[in-house]
Amino acid sequence: MSKDMDFYKKLRLRVNAWLRSRSGKHHKHAKYILLAPDLFHLLVKLVADSKVPLEHKAVLGFAVAYFILPVDLIPEGIVGPGGYIDDIIITVWVLNKLMNEVGPEIVQKHWAGEEDVLNVVKNIVAQADRLVGKGVWKTIRKLLGGRGRA
Repeated sequence: MSKDMDFYKKLRLRVNAWLRSRSGKHHKHAKYILLAPDLFHLLVKLVADSKVPLEHKAVLGFAVAYFILPVDLIPEGIVGPGGYIDDIIITVWVLNKLMNEVGPEIVQKHWAGEEDVLNVVKNIVAQADRLVGKGVWKTIRKLLGGRGRA
């Protein structure tokens, strides 16, 4: 099993355990954090897809690394699974760009989540500044080379 899939399984277990906890059940972003494992899985599948253009694979790879690496704008190691919210925002920014430039079909093909991935991405991108705060959102946009909304 690949290291990415090991991370995916650990992420799913951690998020599910947290969502059953008192703090997870009542966290204001719980429904978004629940999406973290499915979004990570999607990133890994898209990086491996030969139909994804190389320039998009590089950005998708960055999003995978951002999920895995301990250095974060909102570090999970300090704030717990609630810290995945910035990882989620980066992921949907990258997915939105891919869908706009290549087409949504490639993203839909690999999506394992229950909700429609197009709605998930659209909803989270529209609420990004509210979910992470304007300062973190501005930093994420700079990090990804964007000025406005995706």
